[in-house]
Amino acid sequence: MKLDADKLHLFYNKIYEWIITKGPSVILGLIVLFVGWWLIKLLGRWLQNGMQRKDVNPSLRPFLTSLVLITLRILLVLTVMQIIGVQLTFLTVLIGGIGVAAGLALSGTLQNFASGVLILLLKPFVVGDNIIAQNQEGTVKSIQIFYTIVTTFDNRTVVIPNSKLSNEVIINISKQGSRRLDIEIKFSYGIDFDAVAEIFNRTIDDFKNCLKSPERRIGVSSLEDNGFKVVLNVWLKAHGFIDTKLAFQKKLLQNLKDGGIKLPGMPD
Repeated sequence: MKLDADKLHLFYNKIYEWIITKGPSVILGLIVLFVGWWLIKLLGRWLQNGMQRKDVNPSLRPFLTSLVLITLRILLVLTVMQIIGVQLTFLTVLIGGIGVAAGLALSGTLQNFASGVLILLLKPFVVGDNIIAQNQEGTVKSIQIFYTIVTTFDNRTVVIPNSKLSNEVIINISKQGSRRLDIEIKFSYGIDFDAVAEIFNRTIDDFKNCLKSPERRIGVSSLEDNGFKVVLNVWLKAHGFIDTKLAFQKKLLQNLKDGGIKLPGMPD
């Protein structure tokens, strides 16, 4: 019985010694944990409101918030473990090794991920823009974290990795809101330039989809042995440019014929 009492007394002494030596660190660690967790939660709300005010892409907001919060919580737990006195040497080496291996295995995926974040933040193009990229021309239908979906004008769906879009040339053909239509037609020297210019101007004035600004331009672009070329520059809305171009050229051709202007190849 005395042996059991001695063991119990020794056990209590060890507990008392642990409380005296480790207790303050544990209490401090728990305080840091609860306060830090609460502050991180407040930071998450602040980030959400800030990104909403800055008009950050809605699909990017939850991801960025989660990334920041998870990182801060991991750092907080590691800090608390350090305060309590837990040795982190082996854990640090293990996490570092896993990180290096994952980085090597997912290098291409990580490039696409980083590029997707940059595209959503910097907005070189947005959903609905018409772009030319990777020899593809079409309308941006969706911007994901890893890839962008473009629908071409002949209704093909093209999936482009975001790393290709962030590291190579992108032509955004609708960002400015307008595009210039250039038409060049050759006439014989027997045709009066002023008559041609009058028909060009009337066609533009009657065509509702032609923009008033920037200014149109009509002039003789070159003089050749058997005739002269007239160039027309007129501005159209960027969206629907192809359809507008086709309709305008059809109307212009009809007006030239109705005005008695002989075009190359027309029978006498």
